[in-house]
Amino acid sequence: MQDSGELAQRVEREIAASKATSPIPPGQSDSRQKPDPALVEAINQVFALFRLNYHNQYYAAFSEAEQLRQIKKLWLDSLKDVPPAQILQGAKLAIENSEYLPTLNRMHKCCEESLPALGLPDPRSAYLEACNAGSPPEAKHWSHPAVYWAGRDCGWQQLATSAETHSWPLFRRCYQSRCATLLRGDEVPNVPEPAKNHLQSKALQGDAALEQIQRLRVDNDL
Repeated sequence: MQDSGELAQRVEREIAASKATSPIPPGQSDSRQKPDPALVEAINQVFALFRLNYHNQYYAAFSEAEQLRQIKKLWLDSLKDVPPAQILQGAKLAIENSEYLPTLNRMHKCCEESLPALGLPDPRSAYLEACNAGSPPEAKHWSHPAVYWAGRDCGWQQLATSAETHSWPLFRRCYQSRCATLLRGDEVPNVPEPAKNHLQSKALQGDAALEQIQRLRVDNDL
């Protein structure tokens, strides 16, 4: 079995070979906006890992350098909103769970499924958590602040009243955006404290309920 150092060296050689067979960096075009170099490097690393793990399939699928360049360009454009760390983790997940080269659609799913390995809830669990936020949502114990902020971005009323066919895709986009912010190194603010007037209102409601229970006990000789 290869040690980690030898495997890392092999991956580096595969990345270099991947670049050599695709002389134009993936995504580069005549447009003035250049792709993020970190994202380009992540795509190159992903294809290097695919070549290493799916050797025969890889060469059968990408037999020509120009074809490989176009495929990389397509992946770069499709995954442009996904942080490099999430892309690499998604590729690792794809390799660990399938003997076949992943499609671009499968790669998107693997990127979403990789979030727990990066310390974040998966999108579906986050969605269900946000749908059960309660009132006020700030008083809930959240698994991660990103879930709260995605829920607020989506709209608590939207989550509480809209059909899942509408609220789930909307929340999914908001959550991925918040996760991307975090994984790119920016901070996600902590969940704010509940408003004092709301807490006072809840306390008064609790006192009123307790009084009503006491009256019922007296009226029924309990």
